[in-house]
Amino acid sequence: MLVAGPAVAAVSIFAALVATNAAGLPLRDPDHVAGRRLVLVLCLVAVLVALDVVVRAGRRTGTLRPTRAELRRVRRERWTLGRGVAVASALTSFYVSYLAYRNLKSVVPLLRPGELFDRQLAALDRMLFAGNDPAALLHTVLGTGLPTHVLSVAYLLFFAFIPATLALALVFSPNLQAGLFYATAQSINWLLGAASYFLLPALGPVYAEPAVFANLPPSGVTRLQDILLDQRLEFIRDPMAGTAQSIAAFSSLHVSIFFTAALVAHALGLGRSLRVGAWLLLGLTIAATIFLGWHYVVDDFGGLLLGAAAFALARALTGVDLRAARRPSTPAPSPA
Repeated sequence: MLVAGPAVAAVSIFAALVATNAAGLPLRDPDHVAGRRLVLVLCLVAVLVALDVVVRAGRRTGTLRPTRAELRRVRRERWTLGRGVAVASALTSFYVSYLAYRNLKSVVPLLRPGELFDRQLAALDRMLFAGNDPAALLHTVLGTGLPTHVLSVAYLLFFAFIPATLALALVFSPNLQAGLFYATAQSINWLLGAASYFLLPALGPVYAEPAVFANLPPSGVTRLQDILLDQRLEFIRDPMAGTAQSIAAFSSLHVSIFFTAALVAHALGLGRSLRVGAWLLLGLTIAATIFLGWHYVVDDFGGLLLGAAAFALARALTGVDLRAARRPSTPAPSPA
């Protein structure tokens, strides 16, 4: 259980080193994104741990202001050194895997130059929809005003969803097994997603057929799409400049990560509202990826497959007992 996350991180970093070396680039953290996000989530975890201790101590004493002695007692029982090390290791492993993912994604156009499968993926989409473009169909059915902004917000929730759910799972899960299992499953998504980019390199509908999305009003997503395109062009022009290349369509990592989260929520028997919320986020994300031009429908099917594979691999690697993970851990007895 403890070594599964670091093992995934080690494999991911090894793959990234091989790929970047083949591309003639060093392994790096463009814009310090991975490092900065790790620091932020560690700070979030520290705040949540403090909240966890205060709430548990308050429940024991039946007051909103538990004594310092009770706070220390709860902290010693709940947050042992071993538990703290396990949580820190899981978070560090997750963001090391993310760092490897960013490097792998960046070098796809260098290792597979000129190879893009947008035409084939778009043709497959139109075949599935009787000759119609699925994004154009959504624009017609939903309109391009308010839905653009709603789906833009839904898509961008991804960037808060990852650190928030990781921190909550590792701090508040009744059993630490559940949090470690979730962190490992999501780490695997990074590695599988990077592999899929090499399998079928593609830019995505908004870059391959921009005219289909020209009538969408400006939103947070459209600004992000412009930034990513500028970064890709700068990276291809000078790969050594230090800019990340972050455009890839097949498969959808947004979909795979939300799908893994929904599967974990069901497997761990979380509350009905959390399970329904997980599926709702997945549905909104799938709609957003197509409506806003990030992905082809086939990419989202690929994301579902990756999410299911990450869940299964994490279960095998961690050896988690899902029924046992639903039960609270038994804390070590306090010294007399």
